[in-house]
Amino acid sequence: MLPRQLPSPAGVAPGGPTRRQDRPGAAPGRGWATPALVVPVLLVALAGSVLVVIGSGAAPVPPADTARYLWAGLTGGTITADEVTRYQIVWQIRTPRVLLAACVGAGLGAVGVAVQALVRNALADPYVLGVSSGASVGAVAVTVTGGLAAAGGYAVSVGAFVGALVATALVFLAARSRAGLTPLRLVLTGVVLSFGFQSMMAVIVYLSPDSEATATLLFWSMGGFGAATWGTLPPVAVVVLVGVVLLHRHSRTLDVLTFGDETAASLGVDSGRTRTGLFVLTALVTGAVVAVSGAIAFVGLVLPHLVRIVVGATHARVLAVTPLAGALFMVWVDLLSRTVVAPRELPLGVITALVGVPVFIALMRRRAYLFGGR
Repeated sequence: MLPRQLPSPAGVAPGGPTRRQDRPGAAPGRGWATPALVVPVLLVALAGSVLVVIGSGAAPVPPADTARYLWAGLTGGTITADEVTRYQIVWQIRTPRVLLAACVGAGLGAVGVAVQALVRNALADPYVLGVSSGASVGAVAVTVTGGLAAAGGYAVSVGAFVGALVATALVFLAARSRAGLTPLRLVLTGVVLSFGFQSMMAVIVYLSPDSEATATLLFWSMGGFGAATWGTLPPVAVVVLVGVVLLHRHSRTLDVLTFGDETAASLGVDSGRTRTGLFVLTALVTGAVVAVSGAIAFVGLVLPHLVRIVVGATHARVLAVTPLAGALFMVWVDLLSRTVVAPRELPLGVITALVGVPVFIALMRRRAYLFGGR
């Protein structure tokens, strides 16, 4: 379990630690904006984007009609007979997909912030601990063997989540020592086991006579929302919401962890216990997200750094903004994925990499921004 919320400790300002050279991805000062300004702007932008993106695609629907169909779906209202097809496209196909994209983006952004503090590494992302690779093994194994038939259309997602949980347990057992979970052991164990899981996937696909396993492997390695339904949305939304709330509640603890274990101990933080709780929480959120979307790179790596530039490096500020930024980003990425090469879908990981790589390089060349203090 995570420890109770810390009071503002000595040597740490009410807004969080001020020694920016010791913090992963620290930006000078408090940024040029406050969450009180940025959050309302992002909320409005997200609501407008959801409306526009739901109406966009091979069969475009005007925003006014989209809003009317959404209201009819929410309230059980009536529509005319000639609108049934467009209503089904908007309500049954696009709406759960867009909302799922928003949930996944929010979850990846928040977990990226937490993992970077957890392992004290500016290059960490939600997948550095091997959870996504384990989920991919579970998804491919279910596809090849036809297991979990009782789960019906959700069998692959359930298999992916079970694979993520198994990967989490293996990483925890392999990385744990008498000193607890140290950042270096967590990262090394996660990376090594990721290679092991990838090898398992390769063997399963190679030995399988069914080409569907190869397609499933591609999906889970690059990401996509093509399988989104109203049934897959609620569990992911709940897990992401609870995860974001818990992480924000312990934002001061994350601030303290970035100083190192010795400093954290002097401030009354049991870093081993705290890191274990954070590891379990981030792994559960990551597993739930990967189970419905596959592995989507760069969202949890780049967005936390961009948000720190805007609002500063204090985790209370970053965790208030990053989930909304992630949701907004992922909604538009999903639109691009299904329209750029329509009627085919471009894997989400391709788009996030095309955006994330140049942005990350630009961040590294930005003199005012520090990665791990160097």
